Amino acid sequence: MGNSLALSAYLGATSLADGWAWRKLKKRVAEGKEDPDRIHERFGKPDFPRPEGPLAWFHAASVGESLSILELLAQIKSEYPKLTVLVTTGTRSSAMILDARMPKTVIHQYIPVDTKTAVTGFLDHWRPDVAIWTESEFWPRLMTQTHERGVPMLLINGRISANTLKVWKRVKGMSRSLFQRFDKLLLQTPDMVDAFASIGAPADRITVTGSLKEGAVPLPHDQLARKEMIKQIGTRPVWFAGSTHDGEEEVIAEAQLLARRKNPELLLILAPRHPERAGEIEALLLKMGLKVSVRSRGEKVTGQTEVYLADTLGEMGLWYRLAPVSFVGGSLDTSGGHNPFEPAALGSAILHGPNVHNFEDIYQRLYDGEAAFCVRTEQELADAVDRFLNPDEAAKYAAAAWEVSSDGAGVTDAVLDLLRPYFDKAVGHESP
Repeated sequence: MGNSLALSAYLGATSLADGWAWRKLKKRVAEGKEDPDRIHERFGKPDFPRPEGPLAWFHAASVGESLSILELLAQIKSEYPKLTVLVTTGTRSSAMILDARMPKTVIHQYIPVDTKTAVTGFLDHWRPDVAIWTESEFWPRLMTQTHERGVPMLLINGRISANTLKVWKRVKGMSRSLFQRFDKLLLQTPDMVDAFASIGAPADRITVTGSLKEGAVPLPHDQLARKEMIKQIGTRPVWFAGSTHDGEEEVIAEAQLLARRKNPELLLILAPRHPERAGEIEALLLKMGLKVSVRSRGEKVTGQTEVYLADTLGEMGLWYRLAPVSFVGGSLDTSGGHNPFEPAALGSAILHGPNVHNFEDIYQRLYDGEAAFCVRTEQELADAVDRFLNPDEAAKYAAAAWEVSSDGAGVTDAVLDLLRPYFDKAVGHESP
C-alpha cells in the first residue's frame, strides 16, 4: 500500500525527530507528566522481556480508553491463557489504573514516541501477532510500520471528534492511506460510520458494535475505605463532582456555596480529572471561603469540612457509591464530557453541563430515559443538587440511568466475537 505525499513527509520528518522528542519528554518529566523510571519505554527500549508464544497488543491512550477495555482483557485472558496481552498507554494515570485493575498476567508499557528509532525498537522487541487500537489515538509511523510487518490491525470502540475529523480531512490522502490499513474498524455509533468513511476508511470493513464503556463492569472500591468515609460523613447530605477540568471547579464551588444556603450541612466531594492540579484547586476553594480537607494528605472529613478534595486515582467507584447525585465533569468546558455510565452503574443520579459531544449518543439515550439532567450555570447546578438530594428524585433518575447502562452489557461479547478469529489464528487453531 502506497503512502500519500503528506504521510511520506511525516515519515521523513519523524525519522529525524529523536532529539526533539527527547527534549520534549525531558520537559514532561520535569512537569511530572512522565515516569522518569520508565522513560526508556517511550524510546522503544523496554526492559521487560517478551514472553514466548503469540502476543496481542492493545493501545489505549489514557484512563478512559484503558477502563473501557478491562472487561474485554479479562475475558480474553480467560479464553486464551496462552496468549500474551500487551497494553500500551501514554499517561501516568492510566498506568496506575491498569496496574491496580487489569489481570495480573497482562503487561503494560508506555507507547513509544512516533519516531523511527523508537517505533522500530518497540516493534522489534514485542513482535505483536495482532495490533488493536482503542477509540481515536492514531500514530502514523507506528501504524505504518506495524502494517509493513504484516501484523493485522484492528480498531475497537472507534470514535472521532468533530474537531479531529476536520484535521484529518485536511490531509485526506494521508488519512486514507492510514485507515485503509485496518482489517476491521469496530465503531461506537452509526454516525461514526460516515465520519470514518469520509476520511478513507473502507466501508466494507466497518461494524457498529456500540461503546465498550457500556459493557464495562462497575468501578471497584475499597469496602473498608467506604465504611470509613460513611463514618466520617455521618448523616450529612453529600454530592460529588468528578473528572472536573480547569474552569469548572469555580462554577462547582459557587454552586456549593449557593446550595449550602438551603442545606447548611451539605458536603461536596470533588475529584479533579488531573489530581496534580489539586494545589491550585485547593487555593481557589480557600480563596472562595470554603473549608477544605485534602485526601492525599490523609485529612478527614470533619464537621467543618465543606469540600473534600479527593485528589487520588482509582477511587471514583468509592465516590459514586457514596453520593446520591453526581456531576460528571468535562461538560462545562469544551472537553466534551466523560463517561456517564460510571455513575449510572453505581446508583448515582447524573448531572452534567451542555458540552457532552464525546458521549452524545449515550447522553441522548439517557435523556430519552429521563436519566440525566443538564445544568449550565452555578444557580442551575445548585438547584439541581438541592432537587436530587430528595431521595425519591435521586432514586428515580438513578434507576432510569441504570436501566440505560445495563442495555449495553453485550457490547464486550460482540467485540470479542469479531476479534476471536485473529486470536485463534495467533494461538494456532481455527475460529469456530
